[in-house]
Amino acid sequence: MLRELRKGTASLLLLDLLAARPMYGFELAEALRERTNGVLTFKEGTLYPALHRLEAEELVETFWQDSPRGPRRRYYRLTARGRKALAERREHWHTLVEAINGALDAGNGTVSP
Repeated sequence: MLRELRKGTASLLLLDLLAARPMYGFELAEALRERTNGVLTFKEGTLYPALHRLEAEELVETFWQDSPRGPRRRYYRLTARGRKALAERREHWHTLVEAINGALDAGNGTVSP
């Protein structure tokens, strides 16, 4: 179940992480792990396809930057369109969470046998 939720929220989480500053792939994965106390993580098979979709939608753009230790890194940053999409997706997320919480609260936590 957590896997499906993570897949469905990957783009929202990536956009939100990139709202703070440009980051490279490993840095994004670490930032998410830290923000969620390890509950949510990005593996390469999830992270890079999601970033490529966001790039194709012109919500993020990339640039290369030299690393002080090692090879150049590909950084991702939000575009103006990405900032707008983030605001819309955050609003949709909050609406969805409120609806789900309302549905769960209406059941008072009872489970039928």
